[in-house]
Formats: sequence, structure tokens, C-alpha cells
Amino acid sequence: MGRSVKKGAFIEEALLKKLKQRMDSGSREPIKTWSRNSTVLPDFVGFTVSVHDGRKHLPLYITENMVGYKFGEFVPTRTFKKHGGVKAKKAADKT
Repeated sequence: MGRSVKKGAFIEEALLKKLKQRMDSGSREPIKTWSRNSTVLPDFVGFTVSVHDGRKHLPLYITENMVGYKFGEFVPTRTFKKHGGVKAKKAADKT
């Protein structure tokens, strides 16, 4: 279930404050955030936001297609290594 239209999109106040500072100064250095549940607003287009994935901050360049989505949707928290198990070992031995 989505958020109420009456309430509007959720955005962390500290994140908006950092964005306004970058806009006023004209700086293009990444904005570091831990708020994965904040919504990408049209004001963020053209900026780079470093989103925390649980271990490190990954840079994310914001484009127009990302508006309306959450920051966490673009930065995965888990790294896929490979499928394992007995069948994978047997398949590798046969080749």
C-alpha cells in the first residue's frame, strides 16, 4: 500500500537541507545519505547522491526516469555471488 496523496511524498528533512545548500553553492559533489526510503524529487535531477547499502555509500546519478521512486530501489543491499550446492559442483566436474 502506498503513501497517502494527502500527506505527500516522504523526504528526509536533512536531505532536502543538503540539496538546497548544494544548489545555492553550485557544488556538484555527492550528497551522502542513509535515507533509502526517501522519494526522489524532480529537484534532485542532475545531482549525485551517495546512498548507503549497509556497508558503504554507492554513488547514484539522478535522472528524470528516477523521479517518484525511492533511493533504496536503485542501490541493492545484497550482492549475488553464485548458486551453489551439490548439483553445481557435479556440473562443474563434468565439464
